[in-house]
Amino acid sequence: MATSSISGLATGLDTAGIIDQLMQLEALSQNKLVNRLSGEKSTLASLQSLNSATAGLASKAAALKDPANWTPITATSSHDSVRVSVGAGAQQSSFSMSVDQVATRHRLQFTAAASLDDIIVAGGTTLRLTVGGETRGLETDDGTLAGVVRALNASGTGLTATTVKLDDGSHKLLVQSIGTGAAEQFTLTNSDGSDLLSGAVVNAAQDARITIEGNTVHSSTNTFTDVVPGLTITLGADSAGSTSHVVVGNDASSSLSTVKALVDQVNSLIGTISSSTSYSAVTKSSGPLAGVSAAKALATALQGALYPADNTSMAGFGLEVDRYGKFVLDEEKFTAALTADAAAVAAAFTGAGGFGARIESVAKGASDSVSGTLTAAITGRNSAISDLEQGIEVWDRRLELRRSNLERQYAALEVALEAMNSQSNWLSSQIASLNSSSS
Repeated sequence: MATSSISGLATGLDTAGIIDQLMQLEALSQNKLVNRLSGEKSTLASLQSLNSATAGLASKAAALKDPANWTPITATSSHDSVRVSVGAGAQQSSFSMSVDQVATRHRLQFTAAASLDDIIVAGGTTLRLTVGGETRGLETDDGTLAGVVRALNASGTGLTATTVKLDDGSHKLLVQSIGTGAAEQFTLTNSDGSDLLSGAVVNAAQDARITIEGNTVHSSTNTFTDVVPGLTITLGADSAGSTSHVVVGNDASSSLSTVKALVDQVNSLIGTISSSTSYSAVTKSSGPLAGVSAAKALATALQGALYPADNTSMAGFGLEVDRYGKFVLDEEKFTAALTADAAAVAAAFTGAGGFGARIESVAKGASDSVSGTLTAAITGRNSAISDLEQGIEVWDRRLELRRSNLERQYAALEVALEAMNSQSNWLSSQIASLNSSSS
């Protein structure tokens, strides 16, 4: 607010400056609120960042907890066109496998060519279609080649039709099944059973067939699931006639990478909490979360999550806590334990009681959007910030009124002093006039 325009008129004093200094004294209480607000906002930002990181840790721990994501077993195939992937239940093994044939679609390439608007359906507009042993009539709108293509594509029978344009402008009809396997075989004729377009060259659909150590199995697709427990075998288009050697064995590197990623994220979170809650002797200041008990409790709980419910240790699997509260993963010890007993290592890190589940429980307990301890701390900080902002607004109005009052008081003082000065000057001139006349 602007100060009085007659500042110092009578007194020669900088009344505007005096008012500003008085207002600085008046604003000391508000300044304390402003500083508190700044601190609360800094704490809130740190809490929100910590909460987000903790929620991310919960997600990563949940992934480790799920046994389906634990892949200490890997499978390799000696043939590039035969892919083998592992899932739950896979065990160490090796075997030879030959691909006798791959699964194919059923395809008819009709012999005679025609124009798209030529009528090709004999005796009307209906065709006879047999799919999977079931015969039905297929109605075309006009019996033309184009009409047959439209009818087949709209039939919902699992068939697709197209035409191939020849050099002379005529077209040949090509019809094939969408799915693979012997069950997809079909026939397409005129309604009386006579050949459509002089018959067709048939590429019959067939099942995929593989032989594993003398045992032959079939699949309507080129994927075989659980023929060998926990394995999915996928055949490439050019794998027919090939023989491959499949080896299923330990994959310590994958499991080690998964565990190490979680350990690193836990350590990062513990480090963040440590730096945010510590006191610096150099700067003589505390971190933004120094007064937040939920943050320190989270770090303690994460460290405690190392230990299983039966009070045993994870040291045998290479995982310990050092004297600084950080997790240490001995990669050589972990790999050795996995090689010696993969099931025991899996049980220690996955499942309801594993390391992953314990970390997830702690992280979710802190970051849960409804009941999390960090969430509650964030809610409390938001409430405190709102109260402080309201208090500062009240002080703004109070200080504005105080400045207005001071400006009026000093303006009145200047006016009064000016009047007194004028009266004093008049009296002085009168006295001087009397003295002059008497002499």
